[in-house]
Amino acid sequence: MFIETETTPNPATLKFLPGQAVMPAGTRDFASPEEAEASPLAATLFDTGEVTGVFFGGDFVSVTAAPGVDWSALKPQVVAILLDHFVSQAPLFTGGDASGFAVPAEDEGDVEDDPADADVVAQIKDLIETRVRPAVAGDGGDIRYRGFRDGVVYLIMQGACAGCPSSTATLKHGIESLLKHYVPEVSEVRAA
Repeated sequence: MFIETETTPNPATLKFLPGQAVMPAGTRDFASPEEAEASPLAATLFDTGEVTGVFFGGDFVSVTAAPGVDWSALKPQVVAILLDHFVSQAPLFTGGDASGFAVPAEDEGDVEDDPADADVVAQIKDLIETRVRPAVAGDGGDIRYRGFRDGVVYLIMQGACAGCPSSTATLKHGIESLLKHYVPEVSEVRAA
């Protein structure tokens, strides 16, 4: 088995491609060792002591290193952990969480959509799914819709995109421009 590595726009994050599916559906973001307890693979990556984030995408794993960590020393450790996991065909998650897909509770940062905006929200969600998410996944991350209120679209960035120095530019110049172009009701995009 060979694991490819790609850089991301976030210099603290590398994207690892094991050449097989990682998540059967959805994505999963781990921002702490406590969150990673749901996944033996994520927990082992955090156990290095040099990892501050792990993100599972459809066919990749993004790993974020702590500030000041040298990727030239950490990268071989991460590759070895990933190889051990995928070669042994170990489960990605423990217990009954087979898919690993986790959606935060509705009150966890979501903005309640106005039912009168249902058509606008459907257009926004479609653009995010078909145009934005594939591009963001290419950079080792994901983006999730959190709500639409008074012309403002609220999104959350995950994986390599969370904390990326260019995430504000991505939101403002890329995603906001795209949504404003196709959905005139959109006046702004904000990180939730």
